[in-house]
Amino acid sequence: MKLALGTVQFGLDYGIANCRGRVPAEEVKQILQTARSAGVDTLDTAIGYGDSETVLGHAGVDGFRVITKVGAMPQEVTNRAEAVVWLRAEVAKSCARLGKSQLDGLLLHRPEQLMGEAGVWLAQALHAVRDEGLVQKIGFSIYSPDALPSLCHVVHPDLVQAPMSLVDQRLITSGWLDRLASRGSEVHVRSVFLQGLLLQSHAELPNQFARWRPVWQRWQQWLADTRRDALSSCIHFAMGQPAVSRVVVGVDSVSQFKQIVESARDAATQPAWPALACNDERLINPSLWSTA
Repeated sequence: MKLALGTVQFGLDYGIANCRGRVPAEEVKQILQTARSAGVDTLDTAIGYGDSETVLGHAGVDGFRVITKVGAMPQEVTNRAEAVVWLRAEVAKSCARLGKSQLDGLLLHRPEQLMGEAGVWLAQALHAVRDEGLVQKIGFSIYSPDALPSLCHVVHPDLVQAPMSLVDQRLITSGWLDRLASRGSEVHVRSVFLQGLLLQSHAELPNQFARWRPVWQRWQQWLADTRRDALSSCIHFAMGQPAVSRVVVGVDSVSQFKQIVESARDAATQPAWPALACNDERLINPSLWSTA
C-alpha cells in the first residue's frame, strides 16, 4: 500500500484541524498495529517532532521502514570532519530513541543549508553516514519544488518528501515529480489534506482563509456533484500519481486511521479532478498561515 504513517501528532499538538492534541501512547500502539495489519510499511518522523521518536521506540517499530529528519547543522561546525561527527551522533541518538540499529531514511529538515558556506560539508556528511551503513537512503524534505534544482546539484537524493494536494500541485506542474522518479529518487508526498483544511466544509473554513473561499466553493460543489467524500478524494488524487512512492498521512486516533486506510483501498479509479490548483504560498504553505 502506498500509504505511509506520519507521526508528528505522536509528539506534538499539530494541525490546524486537530482538536485532540497529542495521541496517547497506548493509542499509538493500536495505530501501529492497525498499520501493520493494513500493509502500511513506512513511518515518517523527525527529531523536531517533540518526543515522537521516543514514543515510537517504546511502542515498537519492528517491521516498519522508519524515515526521520534531522534539524539544522550547528554553526559551530567548521569543517567536514566535524560535520560527519555531528551527523553520526544525530543518527545514533535517533536510532537509540527508535530502538533501531539503522535508519531506513534520513532527510534534511533544513535543506537550504546545503546552499550555504557549509553546504559541501553537510553533503559529505550525508554521504558518509549512508556509505557507513548507518542509513539506507538520504535526501531532503522541501516546502517547494523551486528548491530542487539547486539542492539536487549538491546532493543526488535517494528520497525526497514534498507537499502535494489538490490545491498544491506544484510538484506535478513543475515537472519535478516525474523528473525525480526518472532519476531513481523515491518520492513521498505529505499535506494531502492541507492539514485538514480540505476536509472542512465551506462554513467551517477559518476566517483567515476567506480570500480563498472560491476554491472551497468549487471543491464543495464538485464533491456534491460527484457524490464523493473529501477524505477519499484527497487520498486518491495523491495515490493516483504513478511517480509517488508513498503518501504520508498524519492521524490523531485509531478510528481516523482506519477510515483513511479503508478509503485508500479503492484508489485505482481516477475521476476528472476539479480545478483547485493554487500557487499562492499564503494558502499552500502552512508556515505562512499566521500571516495569511
